[in-house]
Amino acid sequence: MQVMATGITTKAKLGRLMAAKVELESQISKNGQILAANDNVGMSGPLVDAEGYPRNNIDVYQVRQARQTIICLQNDHKELMNQIQSLLNQYHAEISTTDPELVNRASALELSGGREDGGAIIIPLATRVLAIVNLVSPNSPAEAAGLRVGDKIMRFGSINDNNFKDSLTQIGELVRNMQNQNVQLKIKRGEQLLDLVLVPKTWSGRGLLGCNIVLPPEPMEY
Repeated sequence: MQVMATGITTKAKLGRLMAAKVELESQISKNGQILAANDNVGMSGPLVDAEGYPRNNIDVYQVRQARQTIICLQNDHKELMNQIQSLLNQYHAEISTTDPELVNRASALELSGGREDGGAIIIPLATRVLAIVNLVSPNSPAEAAGLRVGDKIMRFGSINDNNFKDSLTQIGELVRNMQNQNVQLKIKRGEQLLDLVLVPKTWSGRGLLGCNIVLPPEPMEY
């Protein structure tokens, strides 16, 4: 997937890549909803019953198509994020000699595609708590990722404060669609902002994470 054009500024290229990122994530979400509508079969749930016949409670063809589409889109998304990171590094280098404050603000960024007046690409810090961890089971994927009770989740994979719909179902769908794949987390622990990598997968306990998260009691700003 190649979306960069020649003859335009780094800032304009970033704008186009951000728009492409939003579109890709929207398509991944739509196909994830298809899997959720088919008995939450996810990316690896069985398509046949105990006797080896196609399951009659799901649309097997639709599920296969959605899974294949998600795989392709995730590959495109990974390549796109590499392009964005490369351009961000280039953009930081270009502005470092002219506007140091802009570099400071753009260096700890969330890839949300924000813009300031005048069209400058400024990717804002996560400011809203999406969910709070209130249980982490021993030997679980969540514990392996380093999650602790009380951690405040600021970003969960592609879900951030700009596109979160205040529903844990949205996070659950992402977890099912990202089984056995790395999910980047941004968490707030005390006064620290930490980056963790969580891998949803089956383990000896319940679910794919081995933790419980709840919505914050009210919006939190930091």
